[in-house]
Amino acid sequence: MNISRRLLGKMAAALAGATMLLPAGAGAQDKPAPFDNPGDVEIALVRYLSTGDFFQAYLSGVEKQADALGVNLRVLDSRQDAALQADMVDQAIALGVDGIIIQHGLTESMKEAAQRAVDAGIKVVAFDVNVENDAIPQIEQSDRDLARLALEQAIKDNGEEWKAGYVYVAGIAPLDRRDETWREFKEKYPGIEEAAQFGTLDNPIANSVANQARSVVTANPDIQVMFAPYDEFAKGVKIAVDEAGLSESIKIYSADVSTADISAMREPGSAWVATAATNPAVVGEVSVRALAMLLAGEEPGKSVIVPPTLITQQALNDGDIKNMDDLSAKMPQFAHADVAVPDWMPLPERD
Repeated sequence: MNISRRLLGKMAAALAGATMLLPAGAGAQDKPAPFDNPGDVEIALVRYLSTGDFFQAYLSGVEKQADALGVNLRVLDSRQDAALQADMVDQAIALGVDGIIIQHGLTESMKEAAQRAVDAGIKVVAFDVNVENDAIPQIEQSDRDLARLALEQAIKDNGEEWKAGYVYVAGIAPLDRRDETWREFKEKYPGIEEAAQFGTLDNPIANSVANQARSVVTANPDIQVMFAPYDEFAKGVKIAVDEAGLSESIKIYSADVSTADISAMREPGSAWVATAATNPAVVGEVSVRALAMLLAGEEPGKSVIVPPTLITQQALNDGDIKNMDDLSAKMPQFAHADVAVPDWMPLPERD
């Protein structure tokens, strides 16, 4: 039936003397299968982490790109339950979805679940979780660059010798990649002394980290830099630093950004001076586009990397940037990533 419509369309165009011009982003016949009938396509987003502004914005990007494609989206949220996330992959397989985005998670719990999906003939991409599977493209924020940009700014602001607090939870792929850069920086700059390492993903994450950070700054009041390479970590550290009255003596460097983060960074006397980030909504869009390319028989690449942007407190204040919309408008490199964008791919409308 679809083939017949395409053939009839070609015949009609020929009889008209090829005088019709199709608009950009024309009809379904210009898209590869299965996106010539996108309403028949179903994809699932299986989430591990969902707490915080970053993940809300990521979900928004997934939803907008799915809407632009015209496909059906199911969202399955495990709320940091590794066993439940693996079960949800199996649920998606049983539902007969065409594609799955695995968002965060633990390698040990997701590796076999991801392989089961591949064995079932389902296309899979993974965002910020290493499922150790060559058939599954990895969507990344270039986590090493996120950490590098933030730490280079810390060196620029504080010199090459300072005492640091470091927030880290092992076993989460993006945090592990950021940790690799942190360890490289400590080797490169032996004057950096790590006075304390702490961290938790217990909900609510910012408040849980704040509880730990209170003890850390009390025991180590001479800490000069807090490296908190996840914005929920940075929020928690800022709470503790503010309460301790140390906002003038401690500087916070992080990764990721949201409107709430921008507001916190722009508070008078804020200790949170820099972050490096990709637009989480754009990362969500890229995740869907990479999956769509797989479904269309195209290859997005084994590693699909969204480049980050350095965002400083000074730049936010100088540009009077109040929210994510302002950030996108005044830092165009943050607003869109020209990644996984084949010619046929419809993109979400920009505000």
